Amino acid sequence: MVAMTSQATAITATDAAHSPSEVPVAQAPSAVVMVRPHHYWVNTADCEDNAFLATASVSGRELARAAFAEITTMAEAIESRGVRVHLFEDRGRTTPDSVFPNNWFTTHADGTVVLYPMRAPSRRAERRTDIVEALRASYAVGRVLDLSAAEQEGRFLEGTGALVIDHMSRLAYVARSQRTDERLLDTLCDELGLTPVLFDAVGPDGAPIYHTNVMMNIGTDVALVCFDSIAAQGDQRRVRALLEESGRTVVPIDAAQMGEFAGNALELTGRDGGVFVMSARGWESLHASQRAVIEARLDVLPVRIPAVEHSGGSARCTLAGIHLPPR
Repeated sequence: MVAMTSQATAITATDAAHSPSEVPVAQAPSAVVMVRPHHYWVNTADCEDNAFLATASVSGRELARAAFAEITTMAEAIESRGVRVHLFEDRGRTTPDSVFPNNWFTTHADGTVVLYPMRAPSRRAERRTDIVEALRASYAVGRVLDLSAAEQEGRFLEGTGALVIDHMSRLAYVARSQRTDERLLDTLCDELGLTPVLFDAVGPDGAPIYHTNVMMNIGTDVALVCFDSIAAQGDQRRVRALLEESGRTVVPIDAAQMGEFAGNALELTGRDGGVFVMSARGWESLHASQRAVIEARLDVLPVRIPAVEHSGGSARCTLAGIHLPPR
């Protein structure tokens, strides 16, 4: 495990422009960035649009200790499967959601690192130069595409929370929300050579789902999708057709399973093949038939992270996949 310590600092530098890449990329990364919080707390003030947020039932100090331990155990379990884990410490007291690094940056096979504009002011300090520089040390980073200035215009696009990327088919599945600006999405897709697949998705309360990655995930051979949350039947059919045309087996999940974070999972590549990381809560919500489809293709790694899940995100949100080419 690669452990580094730093406070969160804002990034302003952007490298030279770069053309979209045709470099082939695996869907499931073999390395991830994780952030271990030392002063975790539930950010109710800045995340009122997140219906998955929970009211903490334990003291703040106890919850912080639990989140620290959960990320430690999760990182060790992932690394034991042969996935490289770059584990960074966050000792700051003003970044309650730093445990979810997938929202502020993404990496791509053409050597691009993208920095994203965050809706919650408290989340903007999560962008860290030390993490980007650490990636430069191990991977061939050709440019940093910094979109974060759009925050000042009230425009947001929150990384692989907002986008569920099919790297192999060059598609970006995106549910419309306050955290997804469509002009920024078009800019990003033009830069990365992606085609956006936009739709409306709502929770049981009828409100827009705040992040796409709570209602769907896409692996190499399997995709889990809560079609019931997609508002228009035409969009349901379109999303299913695109996934099936890509050769994937589609596993529908229902709204209750989505509420247990069954959609918030990520396939990684370990030493023995695909590793499917999902919270134990999400895995336990699946029916035997759904589990069988996944287990036939992947090594399932359920992780128990109830403290982290208080903040309205789960296993996938804690993992920023590294698709960069190695040095």
